[in-house]
Amino acid sequence: MMIVVFALLAYLLGSISFAVVSSWIFKLPDPRTYGSRNPGATNVLRSGKKAAAVFTLLGDAGKGWFAVALAQYYALLWDLGKEAIAVAAVAVFLGHVFPVFLRFQGGKGVATAVGVLLGLNLWVGLMTLATWLLAAMIWRISSLSALIAAILTPVYTVSMLGFEESTPAVLLMSLVLIWRHQSNIVNLLAGKEGRIGEKKSPGS
Repeated sequence: MMIVVFALLAYLLGSISFAVVSSWIFKLPDPRTYGSRNPGATNVLRSGKKAAAVFTLLGDAGKGWFAVALAQYYALLWDLGKEAIAVAAVAVFLGHVFPVFLRFQGGKGVATAVGVLLGLNLWVGLMTLATWLLAAMIWRISSLSALIAAILTPVYTVSMLGFEESTPAVLLMSLVLIWRHQSNIVNLLAGKEGRIGEKKSPGS
């Protein structure tokens, strides 16, 4: 029963869209109305307000880390096992991707996934983040960086943690991330994918 409670609370936390919150705080247009229409940090950056994008990034990553950290604390306190932590990790991620507060139309989950990974294992999280940053520095394409990181993260997880309760959770997040980037993959293959920091006018 408590695992169900963990999942529900983590999902609701994940459903808080910091892209929307950030845009409201900084008096920006709704991120779902311009650019890629994705409520995430990369699209908020297209507004030209870097502070709003940083707030979004930290908020989305932070909720992933916080959900896992809380699950770890209470799972230990109540002797629930690592399964509860893995469930909370997946639930907060899916909350971001399919948020109940935004009619299940959420972001792609990159920042939240990184936050979850940092909570599950610091080194796996840092290696995933470093992979994204390195790819972004080379190609300056957020979606490509995310896809490369999503493909390599399960490898990092198995190499460092082996096959434990969190391994299927990480694999599921990676598969969902790749699936959520379908349109980006099409654009990448066509050479039409936008680069980090490109501005697009509302409605474009």
